[in-house]
Amino acid sequence: MGIATENQPQQQHKNFQLLQASPEASSEADKKRWMLNDFDIGKPLGRGKFGHVYLAREKRSNHIVALKVLFKSQLKQSQVEHQLRREVEIQSHLRHPNILRLYGYFYDQKRVYLILEYAAKGELYKELQKCKYFSERRAATYVASLARALIYCHGKHVIHRDIKPENLLVGAQGELKIADFGWSVHTFNRRRTMCGTLDYLPPEMVESVEHDASVDIWSLGILCFEFLYGMPPFEAKEHSDTYRRIVQVDLKFPAKPIVSSAAKDLISQMLVKDSSQRLPLKKVLEHPWIVQNADPSGVYKG
Repeated sequence: MGIATENQPQQQHKNFQLLQASPEASSEADKKRWMLNDFDIGKPLGRGKFGHVYLAREKRSNHIVALKVLFKSQLKQSQVEHQLRREVEIQSHLRHPNILRLYGYFYDQKRVYLILEYAAKGELYKELQKCKYFSERRAATYVASLARALIYCHGKHVIHRDIKPENLLVGAQGELKIADFGWSVHTFNRRRTMCGTLDYLPPEMVESVEHDASVDIWSLGILCFEFLYGMPPFEAKEHSDTYRRIVQVDLKFPAKPIVSSAAKDLISQMLVKDSSQRLPLKKVLEHPWIVQNADPSGVYKG
């Protein structure tokens, strides 16, 4: 699924089957290529390194989406065209309530446009900053949702490799959605690439040894800690100290806020240096803390 350069003809694009009212409309959409004209553009929802995200409405179906506008020149300059291609390829094939849908894409001479599901309640990162930390019920509901989404990804041989609050959005019902697949990989083997975000990197990535899908278990453990304490566990002033703390799994639980021993037990079983000994995601869902605290609907209702 290439992203066209200036002189390439436009390719056939993924359709909006999901958005069409009838099978007839859907088969029409198969023949249709997306264009900016197909959308009414609304308010900006956010800005990223390579462009902006806008609220938009697809004119024919009236469906509300988020339109991510990326500048080709910036993608080229940062040499991330391949990464974007991979992200589009992976995300467009994933169908899970806790994964943001990528409906399709199109491009013009200067820009690439991604047509994404609109998550009405915005970024989880901002919500966490506002609350400082989450209740155990809220944290457990989110961790369980993410565990289910990652089990689904791993079943499709997709490792996410960059689970963190900044990459999570909240849908209209309050459901969590994994939004960014920029570092994800389709893999049938072990990999060595150093990627992701320092505070969330597992020891095997810090030490540049091979890694597999269990990197996502580690990141989920870090996330669970950050949900409950408002900061990642191995944070330090200097990068080198963060590296050292990760490699040594220097895990300390602050006295405040007060967190149950069951929650600490789950985190400790996920943040294990030997990746083969980390608690499997299916077992995470069976852990007493999750069973007792997570809302079975997968939606935190406040």
